[in-house]
Amino acid sequence: QVQLVESGGGLVEPGGSLRLSCAASGFTFSSVTMRWFRQAPGKEREWVAGISGTGVTANYADSVKGRFSISRVNAENTVYLRMNNLKPEDTAVYYCNAWGTWGFDYWGQGTQVTVSS
Repeated sequence: QVQLVESGGGLVEPGGSLRLSCAASGFTFSSVTMRWFRQAPGKEREWVAGISGTGVTANYADSVKGRFSISRVNAENTVYLRMNNLKPEDTAVYYCNAWGTWGFDYWGQGTQVTVSS
């Protein structure tokens, strides 16, 4: 049974930092791409960042490039999203996604990030 469990969200002031974690189980973690998405109130879910199974390749949305960093530790079945210099517009529910070209596509339950003074 595939499970993705996010943690690390919370309330932070503008300019602050958070690190989100996503613990995975029930599949071969190193064989899938891991991605982070977010959804703000009243908006569609948007892709934030992705990292290949080996961790060699990472990509970012323009809105977070230079501020966010995605990483993974395959030995721990965990993917991280380090978020620096947070802005109010980063406020959203952040979701972890496990994706493979063969139709493998699973989501976590999400973790709330609120950036406010």
